[in-house]
Amino acid sequence: MKKVFLAALLIAGQASFAQSLFSRLHFGLKAGVNSSNFENASFDTEMLTGFHAGAIINFSLTDKWSIQQELLYSEQGAKIKNLFNTNERDLKLSYFSVPILVKYHSNIGLYGELGGQANILVKDAENTGFAEFADKIDGGAVVGLGYQFKQGPVKGLGIGARYYYGFTDVGKFNSSSIKTDFNNSVIQGSVFYIF
Repeated sequence: MKKVFLAALLIAGQASFAQSLFSRLHFGLKAGVNSSNFENASFDTEMLTGFHAGAIINFSLTDKWSIQQELLYSEQGAKIKNLFNTNERDLKLSYFSVPILVKYHSNIGLYGELGGQANILVKDAENTGFAEFADKIDGGAVVGLGYQFKQGPVKGLGIGARYYYGFTDVGKFNSSSIKTDFNNSVIQGSVFYIF
């Protein structure tokens, strides 16, 4: 009888623990605008406008701290001038971006976030004259600020601004006149909803 009682206690404890973990797990959606460029490029560039959209998984550690992972489709790149025998055109790269962030939430809804991000290339730049323009993997650091409603009918709705700086070289092509050691740089503005 003791064994049955202990087993029942153990099962109840595990169920309670699992329920507690699940109550800290939140899901959401986000979308927004990207303004991107290539840093340290040996050719003339300007900011390029794109978009990002995807899903959020947030795990609350405490009332103020959480860990957030996202899976985003993100358009990046730059406007280029006098390169590849063209005057000016958009050089677009499309990535699946996976940021993993530590977030600090204030009592009034403001938050700050810091973390790393991996980008997997899903669509390379077109009409560059190279079979492969960009490397398949890009990685860097992310920092951001935002506001999320904590109460009321719009609880969970938020806006945020984020900056991503790539640490890896973007270029994968071989050229004697163009250096490949330039980096992705992206400013993002987002609207999101966490359930």
